[in-house]
Amino acid sequence: MSLLAGLLLAITSIAPAAPREAGLVPAHLKYQERSALSGPALRSSAALVFDTTHSTVLYSRNSATAAPIASITKLMTALVVSEAEQPLDEELMITAEDISVGKISYSRLMPGTRLTRGDLMHLALMSSENRAAHALGRNYPGGVGECVRAMNAKARELGMTSTHFVEPTGLSDENVASPEDLSKLVMAAAKVPAIREYSTDSEHDVQVGRRTMRFHNTDSLVSKADWDIVVQKTGYIAEAGRCLVMQTVIEGRSVVIVLLNSFGKRTRTADAARVRKWVEATLLANAPRAST
Repeated sequence: MSLLAGLLLAITSIAPAAPREAGLVPAHLKYQERSALSGPALRSSAALVFDTTHSTVLYSRNSATAAPIASITKLMTALVVSEAEQPLDEELMITAEDISVGKISYSRLMPGTRLTRGDLMHLALMSSENRAAHALGRNYPGGVGECVRAMNAKARELGMTSTHFVEPTGLSDENVASPEDLSKLVMAAAKVPAIREYSTDSEHDVQVGRRTMRFHNTDSLVSKADWDIVVQKTGYIAEAGRCLVMQTVIEGRSVVIVLLNSFGKRTRTADAARVRKWVEATLLANAPRAST
C-alpha cells in the first residue's frame, strides 16, 4: 500500500459519522426506528405535530413563522361567538353585507336566507361557508369590528404571539398565524362542545324556505372510520395554499396536527395520513422492548 493510500485510509477511519439531523439514519435500524428518526415526508411548507397528552412537540417545520391561514380563521370566529354566549337558536339573516368583496367566493346562501346562529356556525366550520362566518361576525355584539377585536384579544389570551386577524372569514391574506399559534387555537376550540360537533360532522341539512339544502364537510377525513378526529378545520386561498388543522387521537394519545401551504387539492389530507403513520411508527419504535 502506498503512503498516500495509507494516510487516506487512516483519515476515513477516524472521520465522525454524519449527524442524524442531516437525514442520514443508520441503516441497521428497523423501518419503524428509521421512520421515527427521519420525520414524516410532508409536502406542506409549514407543519407542527404536538402530543397534547405529554405536552411534547413531535415534529415541526417552520412552526414559528406566521403565514396566511385562510379559513382556519373560522375556528377563532366560532370560539369568540361561543364565548359571547349568544343563543344558537336565534334566527339570523344573510344580507348583501355578507357577500365577499375582492375575492371570488362561491356560496349557496343567498341574501335573504334565514338560518339560526347554530346552523350558520355549523356551516362555517363544516363546509367553510364564508357568508355564514361573516354573518356570525356581523351579528356579534358591536358588529364585525368588535368581533375582530375579540378575535385578536383571544389570540393574545391564548399566547398566540404572531397571530393577527382583520376579518372573520379567512378570505383576507392579512389573517396570519404560525403553526405554533394554531396548535393553541385548536386546543382551545376542542374544549367547546358545539365546535367539536359542528367541525367533525360529515354533512348537515338546513331548511331554506321550502327547500332542504345539504352541505358536506370540506375535510374528507371526518368520514373515515379509521380516524378519531376531535376537532378540525380546512382552509384555502391562493396566498395560503391548502391548510388543515386538527386534534385527533393516535394510539391513545391526543395529537394536534397543523399543516399549512400544501400544494395540490389532496396533499393536506395525504400529509395528515403520513403524520399519523409516522406517529404510530415513532410510538412503536420508542415502546419498551420485552426482555429475552
